[in-house]
Amino acid sequence: MSPKVSQEHKEQRRNQLLQAAEEVFIEHGYENTTMKHVMNKAGVSRGGLYQYFDNKEDLFEALIGEQQQEIIDESLKAMIEKQGSHWDALLLTFLGESKKPTDHMDPLAPSKLEYFITGRNDTRRREHAKERYDHAYGVTEKIIIAGIEAGEFAPRFDPDVIARYIISYVDGLAVDHAIVGSESIKLKEQTELLIEYLRWGLNVKE
Repeated sequence: MSPKVSQEHKEQRRNQLLQAAEEVFIEHGYENTTMKHVMNKAGVSRGGLYQYFDNKEDLFEALIGEQQQEIIDESLKAMIEKQGSHWDALLLTFLGESKKPTDHMDPLAPSKLEYFITGRNDTRRREHAKERYDHAYGVTEKIIIAGIEAGEFAPRFDPDVIARYIISYVDGLAVDHAIVGSESIKLKEQTELLIEYLRWGLNVKE
């Protein structure tokens, strides 16, 4: 009889596989990555990988789902309290923990674009894309509304429009960055402009 594997061990193994997959997707992109690439990077057998993930699509969705889950796991109220203001919580949603504009884009962004754009006619991927968009929009709009209720924002535009604008602007930068690179699009400078525009559009009270 084979020994039982604890749930904790399974989670650790799954996380190791996702970490290896992230490195591979960053290196090769979504289309060129194979399950064999991940197996080699993780140092596992075919069975060891397929025990956790059915195929490359399943693996990639799990990987980008983990990133999204980090925000879901932390309540909006707790996130705002931790950041110290609604403005900082808003910046966190598209700038990360530093909350500062840089020339660095999410290294997985090109793979995400490949996955969603090449699969735009696939029902599963379209639904997944809409789910991610709705989640990002929902979190962004809730932060803005909470900021209005707290007296921190007095927006010049509808919160719904501002939330969608942020997502579309950031997604547009991701597309251009993947195609022509940060130097050509001046990623840091455009992000600084976005921040200043949002500061004005939200009429941030400091």
